[in-house]
Amino acid sequence: MAAEKILAEKKQKVADLAELIKNSCSGALVDYTGITVEEDTALRREMRENNIRYFVEKNTMLRLAFKEAGIEGLDDVLNGATAIAVSDSDETAPARILGKYADEFGDKKFFLKAGYIGQTVYDEAGVTALSKIPSKETLLAQLVGSLQGPLTKLAATVKAVAEKLEEEGAA
Repeated sequence: MAAEKILAEKKQKVADLAELIKNSCSGALVDYTGITVEEDTALRREMRENNIRYFVEKNTMLRLAFKEAGIEGLDDVLNGATAIAVSDSDETAPARILGKYADEFGDKKFFLKAGYIGQTVYDEAGVTALSKIPSKETLLAQLVGSLQGPLTKLAATVKAVAEKLEEEGAA
């Protein structure tokens, strides 16, 4: 009787995890073995500030949830100490924030395992590359800045031509 209840609770937990994964746009898995409580607290605070759900889950539960969510290819990394960061709105935020901490702490203490965006799975190298991509806001600011320079030059040139034509017409 008690075993059936525990099994039902586990099935519900897997279903909830699968739903969370399905509704997310991206996620990243990390091995957090060597971080201190203070470091973990700082990491969790930054995750909350960026609307990212970060939690530790059993590898078996994650394996079943990923399978139910239709994301294949993460079974090999689901061993050891595993935490997952999931975002509903920013494709690179989980990898970017975890990557920052991985760089800060070092590979022996805290490292990226893998990640996903939508249904696409990225290995350690792929998720590390994702972690180097600036945020959407930064990319948009860079785009505006790169467009602003040539437009400013064009406006100055048009204004100079107009003033020259005006001077020639007055003379």
